[in-house]
Amino acid sequence: MSHTVVTTTTTTRTSDGGFLNLGYVRTTGGILKISQMVALLVAFLCVHCARGWPDWPPFRYFEVVTLWFLIAFLIFFLMHMFRVQGKVACINWPLTEFLHYAVGSILVLIASIVAAVKNGGISVLVAGSVFGFIATFLMAVSLWTSYKVSCGSQQTDRSDISETLMSHRFLLVGQKSSEVHKGINGYKSQVQPAVLCLWALQ
Repeated sequence: MSHTVVTTTTTTRTSDGGFLNLGYVRTTGGILKISQMVALLVAFLCVHCARGWPDWPPFRYFEVVTLWFLIAFLIFFLMHMFRVQGKVACINWPLTEFLHYAVGSILVLIASIVAAVKNGGISVLVAGSVFGFIATFLMAVSLWTSYKVSCGSQQTDRSDISETLMSHRFLLVGQKSSEVHKGINGYKSQVQPAVLCLWALQ
């Protein structure tokens, strides 16, 4: 009596090795970027859709700053989603994001303060300044996390360099000790025959 065994193989495909990095959306950096883009978009729309600005230059500056960093953070988000950092390794991406967060936090904070002072009691402009402060806070959090990542990578590089230097140092010391040992052995081999000859002459 014969038996037939059927083996079924199930293949699962994850997003980690695919073209899109869908797992980035669930990380802290991805959540912060999405929150920043939403806050900047709402702040821009509140000021842009307001009718009759009390003062034209401050709110034009607010529009330019919020729109600029909204586009910048959207580009960074898409780069993380499409794994562009691994393909363009000649750029220090953590440092680049750190600089954008630093400049963005300062400029958006200034724009939000000016909008809060010059809003003239208009509710839409007040809401825009509030969302500007929220975006500033979120960028400050991302600035701190980017700082920790960049410092951690620099410390790792320094530790690797120090370990390499220590290994080379031990190698050189070992080579020198072996050379000294060989020299001593050679000196002994030359001195011993001379001593035997002197002893024989006596």
